[in-house]
Amino acid sequence: MTGRTVWNAPVRTLLLGIASTTALLAQLDAREIILRAVAADSRNWKLARNYTVLERVDLRRLNAEGHVDSEELKTYIVRPLQGSSYRLLTARDDRPLPASEEQQEQEKLARNIVERQNETEAQRIDRVATYERPEWQRDTWRELPEAFDFRLSKDEVLGGQRVFVIEATPRPGYQPRSRTAKIFPHLQGKLWIGQEDYQLVKAKVEVTLAITAGLFLIRVAKGSHAELEQTRVNGEVWLPYRMQAVVSARVGLLRIVRIEQEISYSDCRVLPAISANIPRSAAK
Repeated sequence: MTGRTVWNAPVRTLLLGIASTTALLAQLDAREIILRAVAADSRNWKLARNYTVLERVDLRRLNAEGHVDSEELKTYIVRPLQGSSYRLLTARDDRPLPASEEQQEQEKLARNIVERQNETEAQRIDRVATYERPEWQRDTWRELPEAFDFRLSKDEVLGGQRVFVIEATPRPGYQPRSRTAKIFPHLQGKLWIGQEDYQLVKAKVEVTLAITAGLFLIRVAKGSHAELEQTRVNGEVWLPYRMQAVVSARVGLLRIVRIEQEISYSDCRVLPAISANIPRSAAK
């Protein structure tokens, strides 16, 4: 009896551990994971807003056959400036700006610094509040957990960490409460959320029903899709490193527009505040 007791002790411990883990996962359903991810994003944003990034925007317009008709490639430095961000154009087609255009951009930045320094308190509060969480984004986060049905798929390893994989489909009968949420019934998505910190690592969204919007009757076609990938920086914050969108839309009755946009981010870091020394030519 004693031998069997000694033999069974580690087995019972292991079985109890498996049972408790299984019970935890059963309790942690997909919707609860989404709610935790929303809360984690709010905490993450308090750090992310202090970072400067290099943003490379590649915009391609396609013809009816799917070939590139035109392309526009711009690079910006996006950095905090007195409570909100500022995008400074630094390159076009992966080449530095001509000296005259670079000077114009620097003067625009200097004027913007002056304008922000001369704001009233009410103006500053309004500007910062809009940047902190734009209205459409607040609406999105607020309604997202209720607007979709979430299904927990198999776990994966992404970027060296284990992630929850969650599929999102519109909840039948849900009545949107905001203007932004009106597009939710037209979308389906897939989310990759870190199991350790509940941060969003990757997201995909696809248009499943055409979306009509705007005064000019812009109709975004079924099959248009977008993807976001994020990475951990300095071991403390999650920042986007790639965004991609492929959109096909009809403008008015005849014109069809096909667009591909890819945005990549690099050189993410915290920088000192921009100097308050303003060139005289820019301060006029």
